[in-house]
Amino acid sequence: MRIDGGCHCGAITFEADMDPDGVYVCNCTDCQVLSGSPYRIVIVVEADKVTLSGEPKIYMKTAESGRPRQQTFCGECGAPIYSRGVGADAGMMALRWGLVTQRHDIKPVRKAWCRSEAPWLDELVRLPGNETA
Repeated sequence: MRIDGGCHCGAITFEADMDPDGVYVCNCTDCQVLSGSPYRIVIVVEADKVTLSGEPKIYMKTAESGRPRQQTFCGECGAPIYSRGVGADAGMMALRWGLVTQRHDIKPVRKAWCRSEAPWLDELVRLPGNETA
């Protein structure tokens, strides 16, 4: 599936070819802290199938797995763009679901780092809600 998107301010945009089986919910503590949310939805794509316009800022982080990871974000609006390994792990990128124009057509097919999952997530569907704030 062909997708496109960009950061909140538009300084960074991308196009990519993705496999719908590469979409998952990450519950790791890094994703929780870096997103300010109980989880992050990522779209794993081959790095050579991504065209990126703009220059993201890179923050290097050693993941809980012990592997170094690039966490990229827009230097203007702060929107997270993708994460990526280094060296032998650099072939795949984890794009951020919220930046994708077609995000409502893309749903996760699995979860990862479930030991860090917030215990109340399954209760979200029962919360009262409004269509606007």
